[in-house]
Amino acid sequence: MHYDADDPKFDLSYQGLYYYRPDMSPSGYKLRQLSDRKFNGLPLADKRKVADKLLATLFFGYPDPVLKQKITSGHFLCSVRHDLAEEKNNMGQVEAEITDESRYYRDDNNWRPYEVFDILARFYAMKYLDKHYLHNWMAYILTQTIMFSPAYELDSSHYPDVSSVYNWLVMDMDDDVGMRYSTYLHMTSTDNWRRFRSPEDNGREMLEIYTLDFNDADVPKAATTLKNWFLDEDHDTLVIGLNRNTVPQALFGTTVTTGFEFYRELVKSNGFISGSVRRLVDFFFTDYDEANKQRVTDLIVSSHPETWQDVLLQIVFSEEYLLYSSRAKSAEELFYSLVKKLEYKHYRHTFYYFSEALDDMRQSSMKYKLGKLERTPLDTLSFAHYHKYIRETILMRHVCGPHEETTYEDWNTYGWRPPLVGDDRFSFDVNDPDGTLRSFITYLFEFMVHRPPTSQEMAMFIDNMLRDNGDYEWSYKLGDTEYVDGKACYYGRENAARDVLDYISRLSELYMFQEVQ
Repeated sequence: MHYDADDPKFDLSYQGLYYYRPDMSPSGYKLRQLSDRKFNGLPLADKRKVADKLLATLFFGYPDPVLKQKITSGHFLCSVRHDLAEEKNNMGQVEAEITDESRYYRDDNNWRPYEVFDILARFYAMKYLDKHYLHNWMAYILTQTIMFSPAYELDSSHYPDVSSVYNWLVMDMDDDVGMRYSTYLHMTSTDNWRRFRSPEDNGREMLEIYTLDFNDADVPKAATTLKNWFLDEDHDTLVIGLNRNTVPQALFGTTVTTGFEFYRELVKSNGFISGSVRRLVDFFFTDYDEANKQRVTDLIVSSHPETWQDVLLQIVFSEEYLLYSSRAKSAEELFYSLVKKLEYKHYRHTFYYFSEALDDMRQSSMKYKLGKLERTPLDTLSFAHYHKYIRETILMRHVCGPHEETTYEDWNTYGWRPPLVGDDRFSFDVNDPDGTLRSFITYLFEFMVHRPPTSQEMAMFIDNMLRDNGDYEWSYKLGDTEYVDGKACYYGRENAARDVLDYISRLSELYMFQEVQ
């Protein structure tokens, strides 16, 4: 939606709570943003690290030739910002694709969270990084946190709550609804009351979650305003009775009497902005200590954000995040960045199994009552599942041939596509196997972990892939190319790439966003 300062629609409000709020210009951000000028002054390896951190954070990635062109264009960061303001994805086609039962697993079974599968598949089906992608990404981030988790692990919550909470966030963003009013709608919804089910519980949690108010003396006041709100056990339905409170309660520097007034004044308060920003700072800056988290929070709050984009893009494009922070990638960040840049072909059960893998990692999407308290699977067992899934399902799988492009049922018709090892990715010399292999291995290392292989790593691969006479071992002939119905298949390169990617799957750099300065 285009913002016009003279449009009276943007002045619509009720008791001081505005419905519509435009996204601010990045020039209004107080958290210093990384500029293209500073980005262009970085060494190439650091540019790759920064580009990977930004794109993977947004659940995106580019094939190597595209990434190189964007990094060396001189306006990488501006181009990403520009893309996020455009509408390139045809969302009608995207929705038709992810509901195609021949390509995406949707068997009729009420015991599985198909709502989650659809959301996970949608990021894969959206081909472009654009405004639609951004709004879905922001909704996904918010529903992983304590603020908006649908919490389908609870008996009182249900799988459709996933779609309800998530879809309303996306639609509010599409319509320029401000973060205060959008949250007010959520607070007054059945979805919220299915998670926190009594006046005392709901009042306490709204105060603690959104304003970081842990003062026990405020809880009875909140509960009093909500005395006529309850979750009926019949279908877990929110009911608001007529026996509403009539005694004003002192909260948020004013007085509130009814539940609607409680929620309205809560989101209007300064505490709502500072509390919500701090929740997101905690989510992204997991390596920062308390003092630095509060410093970043205060800077963002001082810019007076009124939309979720004002907060989230201010974080992910900042110098603070792109240059100075270091943390493990979430499973979603690594998964989507890999499938995008490896031009990965899915099969029918890919997102069903990805959801199951997140369960195994204790990183289930939108499941937990309090959201993902730890957003990366770093205990021993959880990380073992993380590594196993990335290695076996993404890095060690490849496809070739036209029939694989139209088949989604077979277990052997998914994986990265042949362009990953195409002629445009490295220097090939038919008379120099050693030099060709070195170029090939270096390309994969720099693309995947943003550094060349060490001399020891290179020697290990060369010793394994070359004979003593300097020729290729029989299964690693990088010059062998076969054509299946006009489509190139590089069997020697695929074998070599699998070995290199298998090794890279064991490197910490693959799983980390690295500090640059």
